[in-house]
Amino acid sequence: MSQATTTCPECTGDLERDSHETVCTQCGLVVDTDRLDRGPEWRSFADDDRNRERVGAPLTRSRHDRGLSTEIGYSSRLTGRKRRQFARLRRQHSRAQVASKAERNQIYAFTEIRRLVSSLSLTYGVRDQACALFDSAQSEGLLRGRSLEGFAAAAVYAVCRTNGVARTVTEIVAVARADENELRAAYTAMNRDLGLPTGPIDAREYIPRFATELDVPRVVERRATELAADAAESGSTGGRKPSGVAAACLYAAAREEDHSLTQQRAADAADVTPATLRNAYYALD
Repeated sequence: MSQATTTCPECTGDLERDSHETVCTQCGLVVDTDRLDRGPEWRSFADDDRNRERVGAPLTRSRHDRGLSTEIGYSSRLTGRKRRQFARLRRQHSRAQVASKAERNQIYAFTEIRRLVSSLSLTYGVRDQACALFDSAQSEGLLRGRSLEGFAAAAVYAVCRTNGVARTVTEIVAVARADENELRAAYTAMNRDLGLPTGPIDAREYIPRFATELDVPRVVERRATELAADAAESGSTGGRKPSGVAAACLYAAAREEDHSLTQQRAADAADVTPATLRNAYYALD
């Protein structure tokens, strides 16, 4: 029932709400019932009453322990020997959270993935899928003799490819702690052994970002999107770099709309050479 409903649907009488039922005062019809208590669990195991909500963070794939770890907190009321005892307990507890070298590698790689996702302004969904992909690669023994940073960057790139998110290798390498060779070696290993469902990214996915960077009018962006759609339908730009095709569409649209945009600026935005842009531009005709 909608929150705005205040009359009975049968007799148009007034409604009265109690803890879990909504009842008509005229005919007694139970219009709505809700037995769920959506409030916090009012229970606390702490020695104070400042925050009695017994709730925690949801499960997440971006942590090696799924976010279920506990911590020994701090208290300003502990002094002397008791404070030193809890400091030792806290130190031992921190060491016990990592049971093996594999978990230590996961902690490092997941931290790197979270940093990359934040730097590239990607979503939490990409972050969690990248961590799950790294976990699968580790379970298959693909990390042996290879760079952890490379696999972290490759996992983010692979998830972007599988989800159609427009991020190039150059963009990821620019913020990663791995070079391009390490990323490509890790990506090749995962693609070969894990069978990633990757495909070419649609050139239209790049156009909004490039249009913003080049500061072109909306009419140019819309026309470039139309050109990219026509090219995809006709297959005239098949086998070409999607980012280069997007830049070529923006350049072609700018020429049609008499907007000043050079080939060099468009190519720089897409991180391709002017020759690559020109070849894609000629293929649009």
